[in-house]
Amino acid sequence: MENLERVYEFLKQCGTYYLATADGDQPRVRPFGTVNIFEGKLYIQTGKIKPVSHQIMDNPKVEICAFKNGEWIRVWGEMYEDDRYEAKKSMLDSYPNLRAMYSEDDGNTQVLYFKSGKATFSSFAKPAETVEF
Repeated sequence: MENLERVYEFLKQCGTYYLATADGDQPRVRPFGTVNIFEGKLYIQTGKIKPVSHQIMDNPKVEICAFKNGEWIRVWGEMYEDDRYEAKKSMLDSYPNLRAMYSEDDGNTQVLYFKSGKATFSSFAKPAETVEF
């Protein structure tokens, strides 16, 4: 759990991270801001109608990158949907401002979790460190 918490805290402190997916043979990158821990897994949130949702459903391999104070993180692994009400509620409770656009039972809210993930913490000042969560 220590590695998971460390990854979560870094992403949370960054505020914005960049999520990369594959769209056929074309990479796609976009800013995201939601990150949550639920039942010991790292989650993000999007809408099912968005292209990013379809890309992850077609190819669950994703990568996240974020930067703060001269350090950066790369997080990668496979993401899967958790369609349970409780998982969506946990995310929306963590980001109440999203409730203006999403709800647990709107048919659009999607939460995705890393089935297993790895993260590399890097900076120019010290060697990179890779952890699993």
